[in-house]
Amino acid sequence: MFDWDDLRIFLGVARARRLAPAARTLALDATTIGRRLGRLEAALGAPLFETIGGERRLTGRGEALFAHAESMETAAFAALGQAGGDPASLSGHVRLSVAEGFATWVLAPALPDFHARHPDIRLDLVTASGFLNPSRREADMAVMLARPRKGRLMAAKLGDYRLRLYAARAYLAGVAAPARLEDLGRHSLIGYVPEFIYAPELDYLGEIGAGLEPNLRSTSINVQHRLIASGAGIGVLPAFIGDRDPALGPLLDDAVTLRRSFWLVTQSDVRRLARIAAVGRWLRACVQGSATR
Repeated sequence: MFDWDDLRIFLGVARARRLAPAARTLALDATTIGRRLGRLEAALGAPLFETIGGERRLTGRGEALFAHAESMETAAFAALGQAGGDPASLSGHVRLSVAEGFATWVLAPALPDFHARHPDIRLDLVTASGFLNPSRREADMAVMLARPRKGRLMAAKLGDYRLRLYAARAYLAGVAAPARLEDLGRHSLIGYVPEFIYAPELDYLGEIGAGLEPNLRSTSINVQHRLIASGAGIGVLPAFIGDRDPALGPLLDDAVTLRRSFWLVTQSDVRRLARIAAVGRWLRACVQGSATR
């Protein structure tokens, strides 16, 4: 018989794929994690991981165990009411995965008020490239650009937002502003690094016109904003960023109509917890109160 807590270690490594980030999440050292995994594999009589390119990938037996271990984890959380106390308590830890631009321009200014009203909720805003996956328990909640199609998740639309072409007024003072979409090819364009576009909804230039490619590229929408504001060229920004910067002016509004949606995605087994509901209400208020449309 194996130690039930070893399944928690197994899930942490399976989700992180590397020992170092798993160790941070589990609050254990890598040596202990390696020993616990070895003990679990010995108890089951089968290897659960193989190492490829420095990553721990699940074997066939590991995949089978992962599905059962997740079910057991969900059942344990349900039995306890929450992962650490009273489900009606406005306290505890919430990890929220969210796009960098939305977090910077919409959520961060509203966070002090949320903290003042809910001082016992510890809220993590995770803005790493690509969204953390609630279905794999990398996050409790995520604000995503598309509704997920699989996983034990609850998804609700938060709202739509508009994107526009922008250039710095200083940039436009020195060049002829584009009058048609075809004119964009004569300008320096700013956008994402194509290989690192983690969601198809971020391929703005490809939607505006075939063959349009950025000359200056960044994985960060905030860096793109600074490039545009500094006069480096023309780029696409969410209106909740571009409209708030008086140094920028919109271009080709009649020809360019880009809209996207925010979806609030939550693990199904934690959605009724008071702290999760409080964060959800705050997110809806942030979207309704921001200039996203």
